[in-house]
Amino acid sequence: MVKDIKPLNEKETRAGFGEGILEAGRKNPNVVALTADLLGSMKLNAFIKEFPDRFVQVGIAEANMIGIAAGMTIGGKIPYTTTFANFSTGRVYDQIRQSVAYSGKNVKICASHAGLTLGEDGATHQILEDIGMMKMLPGMTVIVPCDFNQTKAATIAIADYEGPVYLRFGRPKWPNFTPEDQQFEVGKAQVLHEGTDITLFACGHMVWLSVEAGKILEEKGYSVEIINIHTIKPLDEEAVLRSIQKTGCAVTAEEHNVLGGLGDSIAQVASRNHPIPIEYVGTNDTFGESGKPLDLLKKYGLDAEHIVAAAEKAIARKKK
Repeated sequence: MVKDIKPLNEKETRAGFGEGILEAGRKNPNVVALTADLLGSMKLNAFIKEFPDRFVQVGIAEANMIGIAAGMTIGGKIPYTTTFANFSTGRVYDQIRQSVAYSGKNVKICASHAGLTLGEDGATHQILEDIGMMKMLPGMTVIVPCDFNQTKAATIAIADYEGPVYLRFGRPKWPNFTPEDQQFEVGKAQVLHEGTDITLFACGHMVWLSVEAGKILEEKGYSVEIINIHTIKPLDEEAVLRSIQKTGCAVTAEEHNVLGGLGDSIAQVASRNHPIPIEYVGTNDTFGESGKPLDLLKKYGLDAEHIVAAAEKAIARKKK
């Protein structure tokens, strides 16, 4: 039953990154951390205390940070660059494209404060197009974990994953419900609940909201499949197809513009192999605004109630 999925506690996903990079640093002496004047926000204090010689404070110079990181890989280092998602992508896209993606450098671009849940900092900081930007770069892996435990596991795992990675996570405390001892596998979707009437595909914070939506749908008599697509690219196409061939319709949920994100990736797979009704839950070609995270999610249609409505619409389309 979906109702059996319960949070262990509430923690920030960015705190999971902080614990993860510390553990990755203990396991691999080549792991280094760089930040653009945001070491506290990025939860790097413990890493810096333990490995002061493996930390570079670049200052408010994000483009320079990407260039330094790319250069470090030539000497065998595994650099983790850290700043807000907006500054990790939109501000430095040219440097990422030329110095990291085109060159195939082993840089881990770690981006916090993504999406609307950045909250009060407003539209200038709430990037909602970064998944699309990064997944379009050839060779770039894009990972969006759903909670503290999974962010920690993903942060550790990418140290052993060769090639450029974009790791996206958030600012607020959020339900932490995946196993503490999990092994993160890049490119392998996580089936949280099996069902036959509708598939809910989600990433990041929207995974928990999809679980909440699944509980409501279950009470209404629907059999709900919930899949955490923590790796947007490479996408687990086998898992996607296996699910939609069973349920015949789907909803995608992401804290991102519906243009270019998770939804489009799922729809491409479906259109090529098994066309079905798909409804998108995400921001609709708009910037955000200042406000409390949960209030913003509700205003922009990124809450459990909107996922439920989208699911019922998809199911109705399937029946026609």
